[in-house]
Amino acid sequence: MSVTLPSPLPSILSSSYSVRDRKCFGPAKPSPVFKHQRFFSLISAATNFSSSLDTGFSTELDVVTGYSEIVPDTVVFDDFERFPPTAATVSSSLLLGICSLPDTKFRSAIDTALAGSECYNLEQSDDRMTCFFNKALVNVGGDLARLVPGRVSTEVDARLAYDTQGIVRRVHELLKLYHDIEVPRERLLFKIPSTWQGIEASRLLESEGIQTHMTFVYSFCQAAAAAQAGASVIQIFVGRLRDWARNHSNDPEVEAALKRGEDPGLTLVTKAYSYIHKYGHNSKLMAAAIRNKQDVFNLLGVDYIISPLKIMQSLKESVTPPDEKYSLMRRLSPQSAASYNFSNEELVKWDQYSFASAMGPAAVELLTAGLDSYATQSKRVEELFGKIWPPPNV
Repeated sequence: MSVTLPSPLPSILSSSYSVRDRKCFGPAKPSPVFKHQRFFSLISAATNFSSSLDTGFSTELDVVTGYSEIVPDTVVFDDFERFPPTAATVSSSLLLGICSLPDTKFRSAIDTALAGSECYNLEQSDDRMTCFFNKALVNVGGDLARLVPGRVSTEVDARLAYDTQGIVRRVHELLKLYHDIEVPRERLLFKIPSTWQGIEASRLLESEGIQTHMTFVYSFCQAAAAAQAGASVIQIFVGRLRDWARNHSNDPEVEAALKRGEDPGLTLVTKAYSYIHKYGHNSKLMAAAIRNKQDVFNLLGVDYIISPLKIMQSLKESVTPPDEKYSLMRRLSPQSAASYNFSNEELVKWDQYSFASAMGPAAVELLTAGLDSYATQSKRVEELFGKIWPPPNV
């Protein structure tokens, strides 16, 4: 849920409030064998180590945070002491979680949203529910912004994923509500699905100085198009691609990685990172759906890594003595990006036609599954609000 995001770096947020990763249905296949390599080198020029270095020892967590921001994947600050949140995401699934925990400090933010007269006076029930939904997101986001030093990412309704102007209007509405409660746009990101229409919305919003966080990225064309659009943050789901590859085939991008003995999720992060840095784009890259410590080690150097708490705890408990000959080294860097080779087909100026043509089965299926999940959560929030509105004090 959190990550250290000192300005001017765009903040980014955990995927913890999304529905947990789902495996796509399909006939079972033998699991492909991925070649996970450990990368070792002498520690040099790593920064931001904890005080454990003063004693001559450092933990694996100390080392990896010298190369990438490690984002704790938590739920409603459930592990504040061990991994204090420094940024946050507010989403439909978070609203559902808050409503199921009546004693949480965020419940009053939802009650206040449901008591708002501006929503109450709307005649159409759909308009009223949308108003309640937006105010609840922003009220909770405002509370989070007062608790964390970093930035807050706000989910944009997935049911608008194929409506560029609808996404832009919704972000403007949310931004106005944030302005009303005195949360500046510099503290905000807006989380948008990486459909072509979503990427176009990102282009328009970024041109206004509104920072966007592109999610559900499962293919190179999505990452490259989002970078060309100027998206502030691009989030790739490593483990979900790996899960898809275990039970599916016939995706050219995935098959090419497997033929080289590579993990398709890790390969996509490497390729996207290299493209962003080699060709001068300003987007920050986040790796999500991390399954184990080896994923973290193989992604060192990427801007942000969302890590489950159990992996972070394991990294924190693993001590590296000063006399150990080898330690972890940076895997992704501007230097490695400069030597990455791209085909002419990958270096096009992406448009809707080339984008649609390049979207393989993995990206299409996983994007669709993610949108369906988010849309279902939004409907559940509206149904719940319909049952508890008006609150007792109205």
